[in-house]
Amino acid sequence: MALRGLVFCIPFVLHQRNSPRFAVLCAAVKLNCFTCRVEARRYLLSEDVVRLEDFQKKKLAVAQQVSGSKGHFFNAINQKIETSQLILKDELKLLLLLCQSPEDMVTARNAIYRYHEENCNMAFGEFRFGPLFMRLCYELGLADLALTTLTDKRLKGFFPDCTSFNLAIDLLFSKGHLEGVLELMWEMKAQGVAFNKDTFTLAFATCYKLNTPKSYQICLALLEEGQAKVSFIPRHAYCIAVAFALKQDDVERAQSIYSQIMNTDNRLCQNLRVLLLAMAGSMKDAVSVLTTALLSNSLVFVKKPDFCQEVVDVLRERSEDGPWRVQVEHLVKQLQQAGQVNPQRLDHLLYRTPTGKRKLLSFLKEENRRTSSRRTLRPLLSE
Repeated sequence: MALRGLVFCIPFVLHQRNSPRFAVLCAAVKLNCFTCRVEARRYLLSEDVVRLEDFQKKKLAVAQQVSGSKGHFFNAINQKIETSQLILKDELKLLLLLCQSPEDMVTARNAIYRYHEENCNMAFGEFRFGPLFMRLCYELGLADLALTTLTDKRLKGFFPDCTSFNLAIDLLFSKGHLEGVLELMWEMKAQGVAFNKDTFTLAFATCYKLNTPKSYQICLALLEEGQAKVSFIPRHAYCIAVAFALKQDDVERAQSIYSQIMNTDNRLCQNLRVLLLAMAGSMKDAVSVLTTALLSNSLVFVKKPDFCQEVVDVLRERSEDGPWRVQVEHLVKQLQQAGQVNPQRLDHLLYRTPTGKRKLLSFLKEENRRTSSRRTLRPLLSE
């Protein structure tokens, strides 16, 4: 599980935060954060959304500042819950940041019930507890808890943001609980929570993975609704919709959706284009795309376009017993010799994890920025 190292570290930190060994502990946790990010695998959400590393750092920082033991604090919260006392915003925030186990999460949810009971008609300000709670569920792999909490009628209005739902949906998707994803989608609509670009991608991917006529109709309905509301539907979501239409042998609809993609100059779009042309019987255009990729004048260190074996096989199959068979076979052989045919399935490209926003040249802004004069060693006045 993500943050597994913290499960054992935080109780020690609470008592040893002034110890010389604390620096060693910090280094160990910092090293372990990369392990956590691998174990709490992201699927269709970028690190900018999940933010597990930042969340781990926040938990460690809070653990350093807490006076007394975690057990005493949890006992005090449980006593407040039992006696129906008011739970303050800072207390709930601290409680969530100290959670380390499924048992702690039960206490946290009970505290949320009590907090929401007193504050259901009040604005929470800029801070939202939903993403915090869902990141805990995400790290601990508590998909069922995330689902039941978001659909709990007693907590209606506590999760007004799409980020909370997206985190839970991605968690359910990774666990294979696809029906639970659909349930959360309907819950978002019932509560008036608007879909954002990540929600559309997650929704289309879920429908694609279900691969039923019903899920196909749901995907098309969501696509039409998003377009009618002028919602931003990302290219990745459009690509999934195209692949789903082809999987359902709805070539005409796939062509219509593909034509709405503004920029098709990427690996996934090119694979879908060849697959779409092959299934539509446009062998001449499909061969033209592959020929262009083979003869592209890319620089030596720039990778040439490549195509999935699955896509190439469909093209071969559709060209059999036709005038294009010999040319297709010759072209495919050339692509294979050039290393432009890979064994990956198309699903591998569809389910890729987004990279998120890249922070270019951040080292120039942070590490290499001088704060003092090299000659006088005095602080620089300008930023």
